[in-house]
Amino acid sequence: MQLSKQNPLLHNYIPNSEAIFQLPEKVLQFGTGVLLRGLCDYFIDKANKQNVFNGRIVVVKSTDGDADAFEQQDGLYTHLVRGIEHGKTIDETIVNASISRVLSARQQWTDILQCAANPQMQIIISNTTEVGITFIEDDVKATPPKSFPGKLLAFLFERYKAFTGSEDSGMVIIPTELIVNNADKLKEIVIALARFNNLSEDFIEWIECHNYFCNSLVDRIVPGKPAAGEKQAVETKCGFTDELLLMSEVYCLWAIESAKEKVLNTLSFSTGDKGVVLAHDITKFRELKLRLLNGPHTLSCSIGVLCGFDTVKQAMQDEIFYKYIHDLMMNEIAPAVTDDVNIFLAEAKLYAHEVLDRFRNPFLEHKWLSITLQYSSKMLMRNVPNILNHYSKHNSPPKLMALGFAAYIRFMHSEVNELGQYVVHACGKPYIINDDKAALIHRHYERKETLALVYEVLADEMLWGRDLTKLFGFADMVAAHLFGIIDAGDNIKAYLATQV
Repeated sequence: MQLSKQNPLLHNYIPNSEAIFQLPEKVLQFGTGVLLRGLCDYFIDKANKQNVFNGRIVVVKSTDGDADAFEQQDGLYTHLVRGIEHGKTIDETIVNASISRVLSARQQWTDILQCAANPQMQIIISNTTEVGITFIEDDVKATPPKSFPGKLLAFLFERYKAFTGSEDSGMVIIPTELIVNNADKLKEIVIALARFNNLSEDFIEWIECHNYFCNSLVDRIVPGKPAAGEKQAVETKCGFTDELLLMSEVYCLWAIESAKEKVLNTLSFSTGDKGVVLAHDITKFRELKLRLLNGPHTLSCSIGVLCGFDTVKQAMQDEIFYKYIHDLMMNEIAPAVTDDVNIFLAEAKLYAHEVLDRFRNPFLEHKWLSITLQYSSKMLMRNVPNILNHYSKHNSPPKLMALGFAAYIRFMHSEVNELGQYVVHACGKPYIINDDKAALIHRHYERKETLALVYEVLADEMLWGRDLTKLFGFADMVAAHLFGIIDAGDNIKAYLATQV
């Protein structure tokens, strides 16, 4: 039997389901993706079950296709929360009841606009990918407008008309797209679109003064559906089938930037879970994530591949690799980010310990190769600042960061196949590099001996925005590691063991 309101087993997961189904719609959400359902909707559902927020979500589906699964399941879905927290294995099964309905932007745009007249509608959430927050010339009167900012503007204009521009009718708008200052960027585009559509200055003033665009940062790994066999086992245990079932890790963070009293009162679901953080400035949370989660992932991905590991989980089960990434984070990166945007060493190390638990999650199959996507730009954004921060405190090279850089250079040693793709060979396997800078690294490798290659790559300002050979001892340390990696042959685990 399929998961739905009529399923008799639903009471096992939501004892107060009838009361929750009667809650008013307070949130308009653009996007049906697993990150929103596994994080933002998770927090709202948890608060509702604690009788805190007491509001449900209308979801706007903007992509092609229908919302049949959501309709058939009354918006309900199973959420598996699995991972390690404080050294303990967590395996929790939740039925999320936060979604009241899902509406297709293409087919039900009028119904979506009607939500603007609901006085209890308070919040707008989005996750339309980074490409979604871009300006395109869009007609706000189209059914629907083409872009997400166009759709948002149309909704806000409808709300402005429904409540004659009252101060209290403004919305709290929280984009979760992974760009810095996402809400500031979105607000700028919405106002530009309003002027492009020749909408009144009174309306634009209402947007600027009575709507609250809050920058936010989301952090949770939500792979989506588990493998078919595991999904079937979960459904058998639960006693119902679920086409919307998803899995996430335990760790969760939604940092929302605002100090406005109205925003704090409106986002009352934040009291339901410590993972929701309302702060005047969320820069610290973004920096911790970028430097101590994304940074180590990127520095170690080619080391994982060159050691013969397919997944992060597999590598973290190896004593030598675990020691490398532990020491990298605790001894080099955590001290490097200290004092950066008021981050203290104890705080950085506490976050690093949480990240180690996340990397060791036995339920997630996170492939190292997927982390090498746009490898060069990730090294620039995530790890060059870590190296510079290190040098601001020490006049000596960071040994383990340098090892990660050496492994990057080795991994990027490619051949060009008949399709013009750049192919690398590691541990006896061919990999196609998906990196905008692959051709540039390939040219650096042509007829270069190892030491000259390292100096040339590190000096390339097109890659790093600066000449990294000017950092005392860094190029020589990277070169020494690269010699060691090359001498180790196809699998570098033996060399790694000599460095940790």
